[in-house]
Amino acid sequence: MCGIAGFSSPHGRYAHEEAKWQNILNEMNRIQKHRGPDDEGTFLRPECGLAHVRLKIIDLVNGHQPMIKKENTRECAIVFNGEIYNMKELKDELLSQGTVFQTASDTEVILAGFMLHGSEYIQRMNGIFAIALWDSSSQCLHLFRDRLGVKPLFYTLKEDTLIFSSELKGILAYPGVHPILDQEGLCEIFALGPAKTYGKGVFKNIRELLPGHHLTYSQGRLNVTAYWRLESRPHEESFAQTLEKTTWLLEDAVSRQMLSDIPISTFLSGGIDSSLITAICAKKLHREGKQLNTFSFDFENNHQYFHANSFQPSEDRPFVEEMVDFCSTRHFYLECDNKKQIDYLYKAVDARDLPCMADVESSMLYFCELVKTHNTVTLTGECADEIFGGYPWFHSKEAFETAAFPWSRDMSPRKALLSDELLSQLPLEEYARAAYEKTIQETPLLPGEPAVEQRRREIAWLNLRWFMTTLLDRMDRTSMHSGLEARVPFADHRIVEYVFNIPWTMKCPDGIVKGLLRHAGKKHLPESILWRKKSPYPKTYDPTYEKLLSRQLKEVLTTPSAPVRELLDIQKVHAFLDSPSDYGKPWYGQLMAGPQMTAYLLQINYWLEKYRIRLA
Repeated sequence: MCGIAGFSSPHGRYAHEEAKWQNILNEMNRIQKHRGPDDEGTFLRPECGLAHVRLKIIDLVNGHQPMIKKENTRECAIVFNGEIYNMKELKDELLSQGTVFQTASDTEVILAGFMLHGSEYIQRMNGIFAIALWDSSSQCLHLFRDRLGVKPLFYTLKEDTLIFSSELKGILAYPGVHPILDQEGLCEIFALGPAKTYGKGVFKNIRELLPGHHLTYSQGRLNVTAYWRLESRPHEESFAQTLEKTTWLLEDAVSRQMLSDIPISTFLSGGIDSSLITAICAKKLHREGKQLNTFSFDFENNHQYFHANSFQPSEDRPFVEEMVDFCSTRHFYLECDNKKQIDYLYKAVDARDLPCMADVESSMLYFCELVKTHNTVTLTGECADEIFGGYPWFHSKEAFETAAFPWSRDMSPRKALLSDELLSQLPLEEYARAAYEKTIQETPLLPGEPAVEQRRREIAWLNLRWFMTTLLDRMDRTSMHSGLEARVPFADHRIVEYVFNIPWTMKCPDGIVKGLLRHAGKKHLPESILWRKKSPYPKTYDPTYEKLLSRQLKEVLTTPSAPVRELLDIQKVHAFLDSPSDYGKPWYGQLMAGPQMTAYLLQINYWLEKYRIRLA
């Protein structure tokens, strides 16, 4: 994995003051150096500048970027963040067509394929990627983003200059681009956060290239088109055929994503998702005489305070121990204490450039930092619940009947602590409802389906467009902030295309949550893991953590210069902090309840202050 950034203008201005523009590229690299600590490079031509920081995974010696190829008078240059998992097949095909390669990297495969076949070549690639490619023959900058948005890519137009970057901070490094938060941005933070609307960068005039889209910028003209869309199709295979294909797709996706010139590892929670990934990886490595590193996460002394509930029915550790023994992995139990969890709340904002999932994100950031001391590549079980219907709202009558995001149905906790003045200015409920309805209208429905199945498809679509994207963003920023490459085999677009169209009676046979996935894992996992009830990413139940958060927010409220003060009703916040928090009714997802609201407000204050955000 890597970080990319750059700019393009049609007027050839970069031929003048080359040192100035080179310094800007260097600064864009510096600010994203965490994404690629192993190498860096730049490319500057009169109409285009590209910057790249590299994390060495494939072709450690010759994979330097920006990579340039010349063909007669045509010059093409590329910067690439991601991995192409069908690289071998693509390279063999290009070799048969006469291409001569200078490296063993997937970057050169992309570049050679583009030069031979054009932008349509992107559709042949199986992988995760954000790509910027300059073609001198057409004086055109191309941006591509992978089908499901695993890798980030933001852009903005400043006068006639297109500026792009893997992270928001890269764009803010360009002179004259400022972090401005208008009414729409405030609604993103308070009505939708820690999610954000797909395609938006929260800051005014900053956009996100949508997953599965291709942007071109040439002669001052910007054009964005979709090269991939998820479609609804009739499913005509039997359950036995469906199970066989699902099993093959999972095994193939995991096997492909083990591609690496350095050792890989996996996250292992003891749930079916991470356990299935781990089991497939461990078996393959054992055949090669290698042992897999695995990592599990928990909070210091959490066993003393844990109480089972509908969201978290059991602790993970006993299941992790069983899987470690079953797969013979080299396992590391990682823990986070209260102080680190709070300290990393602010580092998580630095990583995401936005307020985020509070301690759910800060702890993941800390854990990724620890994993990086052992491995640089890891595979995770993210996205299985969104794809196979694992969340409670896939099965909830209330979610089916409520026209709202099922993970954030109640707006009242979000509004309860805001000042009356802010509430009078922000149409929070209307904003969230419009975002929800827009997504519902975009759902690729299958004509003729019964109403209940149409609604299931809408809920699945909402999860893919919103909840899964939020978790993918979390995974990318928390891992890449420490130069750790986290891969997500369940987000293989072939799996998403296939499973999206499998009828619910097959996806959830006999009412078993994620039953299809469980049956697909039968030959890989012990029964106790296969049929374990879902338990999400852990969070701390230590009451000391909440007290520490409360103390910090009270200190913020007594600081006259604290920017969040003018957005809150201070009296209501004090009353909230002095009363017991409700752990049973999350305001976002399954984990974010009372303490996470306190942490989120602390993150917002830090964000406004650290990024010197202007309120418009």
